[in-house]
This record gives sequence, structure tokens and C-alpha cells, in this order.
Amino acid sequence: MQLGRRVFLSLLWGCGFCGMQQPSGTDSPAPDDWVCPMHPDVHSGRPGACPRCGMALHLHIPDRIEYPLQMTQSPAALKPGSIITLRFRVLDPQTGRPVNHFELVHEQLMHVFVVSENLQFFTHVHPAIEADGSFRLLVRLPYGGTYRLLADYYPAGSVPQLTVKTLFVSGHSEPVQVRASLAPSKSENVTASLRLDPEQPLAGLETKLFFTLNPADGLEPYLGAWAHMLTVSEDLIDLLHLHPFLADGGPIVQFNVIFPRPGLYRIWTQLQRHGVVNTVVFTVPVKAL
Repeated sequence: MQLGRRVFLSLLWGCGFCGMQQPSGTDSPAPDDWVCPMHPDVHSGRPGACPRCGMALHLHIPDRIEYPLQMTQSPAALKPGSIITLRFRVLDPQTGRPVNHFELVHEQLMHVFVVSENLQFFTHVHPAIEADGSFRLLVRLPYGGTYRLLADYYPAGSVPQLTVKTLFVSGHSEPVQVRASLAPSKSENVTASLRLDPEQPLAGLETKLFFTLNPADGLEPYLGAWAHMLTVSEDLIDLLHLHPFLADGGPIVQFNVIFPRPGLYRIWTQLQRHGVVNTVVFTVPVKAL
């Protein structure tokens, strides 16, 4: 598995950090434009909140510069089933010094998504910030093998960042053959059915994903948005974090996705109904154009 520069390129804004595709040729915002710091294609002539993610619109958006993320682990050799400690430190790209001040991004200072190589383990957790500005996370990794982490953070004076990291746990993950799965997915107190438009997604072209929820009532914002989606390719190379393109609390939630390559993609979508967080799971096959 080659996990290097290719991963970073798949996460650049516009295809993007968060997987939120910005249309090519989008003009720079006018001086009186209010723009979402996470979705730069969302503009408004007045202050307010982004209709996709709920973040406050800003009048001026700083340049989108990558803020490096350092990650250390304890113990040095990771074993399946044991609790490990991860520490994260964000660095200023200009000075190389640690960043100590962060803005809230979806009600938290940092989000971390963790996925195992067999795509059987998924978690979305929030590290605690320490007095020195670093973040600390305790997590139990059930399988051996490779894990991919996607960290979401917002250094003060910059824009939201997404950074991918890799962990290796001794041993091998349980062999699981990943197959396409589009059947309704049942979670804690809701079942989601998925409709694709087009029915056969093609790499590089936009696919609309329509989630129909049953029961249809009681949907609530979760972490500042109607839903959160993590899409991961079967080989763990492409990771996309998205928010709904259209949602209003009703039974239909729509995401728009551009799958970068052909293959299978596991999709975890989290939403909240009557105070309970649900995670529904689908596996979507994507063909070459």
C-alpha cells in the first residue's frame, strides 16, 4: 500500500480538505462577500451561518496554507485491543512553532476520525486540549494492521485544516472481503435508505447521495450540521469528509460527492435523532469513466 503524497493531493481544498468540492473557476470573493471558512464556494452578501455546516461566515478568509500536524503515540509498539495514547501538536507553517490557540470547528477544537484497514472499525472522537496547546486522545484499536486517521482542526487566524495520519498495530486485521452494500442501514433509532444519482457512480463525476430516514421525525443538528459523512476508499488512500448539500431536518438528506478513483468506497454517515447519535454504513461501487 502506497500512502504518501497521493493522499495529501486527494485532500486539497476543492476536492478537498473535507471533501467539499469547490467548482473550478470560482472567483475570489468580493470585498463585501461573506464566505464560509470551510466551504469556500458558499458566499453571502451579509453575515450569517453556512447552510451546509453551520459555521459562521467570515468577511475575509486568510490564504489556505497547510498547518502541519505532529502525532506521537504511546506505547511505541501498538498491540490490538490495548488502549493507546495519541498526542497531536499543530505547527505554525511560517515559524515552525506550536500553535496554542484554536477556533471551534463544529462545536469542538479538534475532531479525529479513525478507520481500520479492513474497514470494520470506525470512530469519530474529540481529543482533549492540554495546557500547552497540544491535544491528547485515548483510543482502543481492536485489530492489527494499518489505521488511517483524519484530524480536523482550525488554528486561530487561519482556516479549517484536515490532515491524514497513519498508525500501525502489530499483527494482521481479520480478513474481510469488502463488497458493495446499498441495502438500508439500521442504527440506534433510525434506518437510512440510500439512492444514488446516477445509479452507477463514475470516478471524477459528481454523484448525488439521497438518504431517506425512517422514522422521518426527530432529526436534530449534530455537531453544528445536519449530518457528517466520512468516505474512505477500500485501499485507505482517499478520505473525504463531507456535510449535506441539502438538508432541513426532514426525512431526506442529500450529499454531493466526487469519487476520485474507481473502486469500492465505505461511507459512514452520522446524524442525530431525538438526542441519539446514529451511524449508518454503506459501501458504494465506483466505476471508471
